[in-house]
Amino acid sequence: MRNILTGALLATTLLASPAAAKPNAADTFIGNILTDVQDAGTIKARCDQFVGEIDRRQAALEREGGKASLKTTLQGFDDLSNMIGAFAGEATLYREAMGDDARRSAGADCEVRAAAAASKLGLSRPIYDRLKAIDPTKADAGTRLYLARTLAAYERAGIAKPEAERKRVQALQDRISELGTQFEKNIADGRKTIKADPAELAGLPADFIAAHRPGADGRVTIATDTPDYVPVMTYAQSEPLRRRLFEAYQTRAYPANDQVLREMLDKRQELATMLGRPDFATLVLEDKMLDRPAKVEDLLAEMSAAAKPAAERDYAKKLALWKKMKPGATRIDPWNNGFLGNLIQKQDYALDRQELRKYFAYDDVRDGILKLTQDLFGVKIRPWNTTKWDPSVETYEVLEKGRVIGRMYLDSHPRPGKYQHANMVPLRSGVKGRTIPVAALVMNLPAGDHATGLMEHGDVVTFLHEYGHMLHGIFGGQSAVWAAQSGVTTEWDFVEAPSQMLEEWVYDYDTLRTFGRDAAGTPIAKDLVATLNKARYFDIGIQDMRQIGLSNISLGLHRSGAPAQIGARTRELFNVYDPIGYPDFVQMQDSFGHLNGYSAIYYTYRWSKVIADDMFTRFAREGLRNKTTAAAYRKLVLTPGGSKPAAELVQAFLGRPISLDAYKAEMAKDK
Repeated sequence: MRNILTGALLATTLLASPAAAKPNAADTFIGNILTDVQDAGTIKARCDQFVGEIDRRQAALEREGGKASLKTTLQGFDDLSNMIGAFAGEATLYREAMGDDARRSAGADCEVRAAAAASKLGLSRPIYDRLKAIDPTKADAGTRLYLARTLAAYERAGIAKPEAERKRVQALQDRISELGTQFEKNIADGRKTIKADPAELAGLPADFIAAHRPGADGRVTIATDTPDYVPVMTYAQSEPLRRRLFEAYQTRAYPANDQVLREMLDKRQELATMLGRPDFATLVLEDKMLDRPAKVEDLLAEMSAAAKPAAERDYAKKLALWKKMKPGATRIDPWNNGFLGNLIQKQDYALDRQELRKYFAYDDVRDGILKLTQDLFGVKIRPWNTTKWDPSVETYEVLEKGRVIGRMYLDSHPRPGKYQHANMVPLRSGVKGRTIPVAALVMNLPAGDHATGLMEHGDVVTFLHEYGHMLHGIFGGQSAVWAAQSGVTTEWDFVEAPSQMLEEWVYDYDTLRTFGRDAAGTPIAKDLVATLNKARYFDIGIQDMRQIGLSNISLGLHRSGAPAQIGARTRELFNVYDPIGYPDFVQMQDSFGHLNGYSAIYYTYRWSKVIADDMFTRFAREGLRNKTTAAAYRKLVLTPGGSKPAAELVQAFLGRPISLDAYKAEMAKDK
């Protein structure tokens, strides 16, 4: 078993400036991320070590004597929170990315223990009393905000309740965490495959067909992984093939997760009731920008009012085409939606997505995204020589003025048992003068060059979106005094806004021409990018109504305990908004991973979209390559991390409050 080093030498590799480093004891203990674990026992030992140190530190803070202060009490609390965050980040990485079930399961167990540690800390009456006794009047505004938010979190969690009730609250929180981990594991294990005759691959790109050769039975195997699913649903001419794959995709983790989700919803409702709230949605929204269910409902109504006319136009175009292809058709089924959208973009807008994807090989896209960061923000990125959990993982470090300011892992390609979507896993928080931020991107993109790694333009958008979270974590980890305010620590319903705004750059010719090239090295043509931009607004109405429908599922399932028929209720909530809707066989609730991590607040993506569109208006006016604007954006929006309310960050950058005008204008562009 590998020893887990915690000495000062190990810790210095995390420092922002080794010569001037002043790591505290908690930083030294946390040390480096343990990445090259070979067995589940090593993960368990790592977990045991974290839990032991967290318990020791919490007990010491609970016994702290003397006058409560920012330097001792709040610093001790922040160190504990930072340690739990590092512990949880590693555990999530192990669960999502390890190469065998034993190590992934060990990571899942550690996730549960990390959540239990957070719950225990968040219900410690002695620590709350010490924090409450701190006099913050001479502190800076960010520190006062941190202390106020921390005390409010304790109070929302029921710290004023008798000890027996607090223990019940903690037991409920721990059980919810266990269920969430099982929910995620079932999704990862719920990967499905279908069989297809080679003739059914007609219409698919040549590289897809080359990568899907018939097996011994003469048939082709297609998986529900994104690199298989998206091309089939977009290009396959065979409707039966599209339907079979859609049905497999929409029944992943079913029925395994039905009971897990049922108990999770019931336990969340029980927790909310114990804490005096009518439902879990009310409880979880209290510290968000939109802090009540009614505000979220109003947002969804206002956004749908803007998106619905565009969705109706999109639907009418698709149905008209489908009637030509299928005389007598009266509706569009969801497995035909992407296929028809692609045909219309090709016929009506002259956008050939198969032609477009020839310019987006993974290796080139990765290099282009790294170059965009360097060009826009004036930093340098170089390879980072470090250990990793799989040979395909790529590692880099970000430098500014010769100093390392952040490190990243890119785990970009599918593997059996791996997390099936895309996310950013924060692994270490950056604290000024002490530590630098480290994070991993866990994605499922094609690998390699033009022979094997061609990506859909939507894949490029996904890559840049998740990468945007990483940039937020890095730039927001340079000036943070407190780990809990470092990086992506704003109100939760703001965190998607910077990433969604960054997506705009992959529609920009000056950006795309730096990395968009075909196998012969020919750069993407300006006319093709113009065509892409002309076509991009077709179908955004249906796409946004779908996202609003998913937001309604997330909110609606948390307005009470579990419904009698979870699948039926999920479809009902979705179909309120989505013009195509889900048929009765869909059981997507069991693979809707956001019901775990985001619970009632999937609307975050829509609210963040509003903010992203609004923030982008300044770049659109001043130039996407304007370094002065980029510097202002970094300084005013990203660098503060969670030290200011998000609404203040946006107002500082735009010079006015948040508006829906840009979103509404976007929905009206394809008339």
